[in-house]
Amino acid sequence: MTYKIIGKYIKDLYFSIPNAKTFFLLSKDIENYKINIDIKSDRIEKNIIEVFTTLSLSPTRENIENVNTKIIYATVVELLNNKMKKEDLEKIVLIEIPSIIYEDLRKTFINLFESSGFKDIKINEKIDFQLLYNRRRTQ
Repeated sequence: MTYKIIGKYIKDLYFSIPNAKTFFLLSKDIENYKINIDIKSDRIEKNIIEVFTTLSLSPTRENIENVNTKIIYATVVELLNNKMKKEDLEKIVLIEIPSIIYEDLRKTFINLFESSGFKDIKINEKIDFQLLYNRRRTQ
């Protein structure tokens, strides 16, 4: 293995339902929202990077109430190979780390909704980060 995870934490968490109307509309029309995934990274030291995996919810239609939800899950990674190719580093950041931490991130996101009274939140149990990476490279 060319890296080691040395820490994981919730970097940022935002969960806001603006009013009761939005709460009830979201409860009835949860299928009109989609889950967004975003991945970024930041170099902390020469061989330490931080990977930020973000889950957020957004409406799929314009005339629907907006619920502001976002969780950023940070993973601190030590790179064990100082001569790593850029493509190998990209794969670690965009495929391997998100694949490892996704289950914890998903559980936390679902727990927020369930604790707020939503019982029918369905978020994919598995995300094919390899497929997302391949799509990104072909665009």
